[in-house]
Amino acid sequence: MKAWPLVKLGDLLEQIDRMERVDPNATYHLLGVRLEGNGPFIRETVTGAETSAGRLNQVQSGDFIYSRLFAWRGAFGVITDAMDGCFVSNEFPIFRTNQERLDVGYLARWFQLPNVWRKVEENCTGSTPTTRNRFKEQFFFDLEIPLPPLTEQQALVARLDALAEKARQVEAHLDAVERDAERLIRSYIFGREGERPVKRRMSELVSQRQPDVAVDGTAQYRFAGVYSFGRGVFPSAIKMGSEFAYQRLSTVRAGDFIYPKLMAWEGALGVVPPGCDGMVVSPEFPVFTVNTEAVLPEVLDIYFRTPEVWPTLAEISGGTNARRRRLQPTAFLSYEMPVPPMDKQLELRAIYQHAQTLKAKHSAIREANAALLPATLERVFSTGVTDHA
Repeated sequence: MKAWPLVKLGDLLEQIDRMERVDPNATYHLLGVRLEGNGPFIRETVTGAETSAGRLNQVQSGDFIYSRLFAWRGAFGVITDAMDGCFVSNEFPIFRTNQERLDVGYLARWFQLPNVWRKVEENCTGSTPTTRNRFKEQFFFDLEIPLPPLTEQQALVARLDALAEKARQVEAHLDAVERDAERLIRSYIFGREGERPVKRRMSELVSQRQPDVAVDGTAQYRFAGVYSFGRGVFPSAIKMGSEFAYQRLSTVRAGDFIYPKLMAWEGALGVVPPGCDGMVVSPEFPVFTVNTEAVLPEVLDIYFRTPEVWPTLAEISGGTNARRRRLQPTAFLSYEMPVPPMDKQLELRAIYQHAQTLKAKHSAIREANAALLPATLERVFSTGVTDHA
């Protein structure tokens, strides 16, 4: 492949100023820019009275922008037709390409390369390395991009866009398959074809265990945590006993059911997986042993990861405001959930295990799919560059 010349961005773009004085009575759609080259998005809509900015810069379709503060993390991208007429603060410089020399889509793809972000980071300035690194325009203009002829740029962009769309379609297909599997699984609990499983109190299904670990300030403890929004139990931090104030902790075992009192109403509940067996949680995490003669752990895990369940948990969680709601064990143990007959639960377990195997296969596909476009970008831009234009 023929070598592409390196050309400074300052020779290919000009900075645009469409600054307007903020009108307190006007409405403004404000943009942000996602990291890792994933482009701009509409962040919020505010009135002029609700923003502290005195002036805002208006963007147009085809503009190229970046975040000075997060450029080192790949916050670059192109303004789409849907964002035409939106606004950004003065922390987001706006540029137009020389359309006879540089395709803006080609430029956006180049800024998706991690090695470009590293070059950007070398030229960032600020008071701290991670929160105040600002990438100033003079360094942006000094960056050198490999520049094939315009028609070749456009052909490359078309191929990369087609590849990205194929990757998106694969993700969408996997998502649809997993949603269908989840609907089937949940139908066993919530009832199918007019069936309504009998509701039982949680006190019949689980029993609370008290903290069993006396904290030693010189010992290390591996904590388990629970993600919100039904994402389950995970291995969390390793801490010395001297790093926290709790005098006692609870050991969790695979198959236990746990939740944080503070965030249960947001879907932070789940069954402890084998990978978290033997870890500990603070007293803010009630730990329950599951009565497997009445309910299988998989049934609890599926049920409490269901978004439709969480509003009811919010109603029984006490607190002075939404962010301080706590689901106390007494309230949880009084909660009633539908419990299918054991034969149905065993069927559900088999389907659930099959679905987990399917998700593991999907995970490998997703990983390969996600790596495809970055690998292709690396190949495209690894063309030898020997001269400057």
